Amino acid sequence: MNFLAHLYLSQSNTNIMIGNFIADHIRGNNFSHFSKEIQQGILLHREIDTFTDAHEVVRKSKRRLHERYRHYDGVIIDIFFDHYLAKNWATYSAIPFETYTNSINTFFTEKAPKLPEKSQQFIHYMIEYNILFNYQYTDGIEKVLNGMNRRTKGKSQMNMAIEDLRDLDAEFDTDFKLFFGDLIAFSNQKLRAIQSSTSEKGI
Repeated sequence: MNFLAHLYLSQSNTNIMIGNFIADHIRGNNFSHFSKEIQQGILLHREIDTFTDAHEVVRKSKRRLHERYRHYDGVIIDIFFDHYLAKNWATYSAIPFETYTNSINTFFTEKAPKLPEKSQQFIHYMIEYNILFNYQYTDGIEKVLNGMNRRTKGKSQMNMAIEDLRDLDAEFDTDFKLFFGDLIAFSNQKLRAIQSSTSEKGI
């Protein structure tokens, strides 16, 4: 899953949210200097990614894209699924989407100086272009895909995936809804297990 889903699955715990947000910018087990809850968020992020990659619905979604994008199919699906979470936000949260994304932007503006450099760079980009809020729009996803394609120097052709999103919108929307309920249940259970385990270890 991509940034919006990881934030949502942090259950409004701000330290879990930080860990979940920065996890892609943390190498190996080099995170013992963070607080216990931030460490828990990093661990949760990794569990979510493992569960997502193994889920049959996600694999089906990837197969729709694999011939065209090969190993970039998972990255594209992560972005697509954040799009469907944003579009269907009212199904999963009572907080208005604009209110939620504004609060996230404000929160990470404050926290950015203490986070890894790569996280700081993404926070600047995320806020400047209001990325999370614009995930709900096809145009917003197109900009993200164009940016990802530039990062791969055109090798991924991810900019073309906007065509797949438009052509297979109903299919991807159904995939997301089938999968996301399972992911919520898994992440809730896994967070409790991580919290219990890290407490026993004295982290």
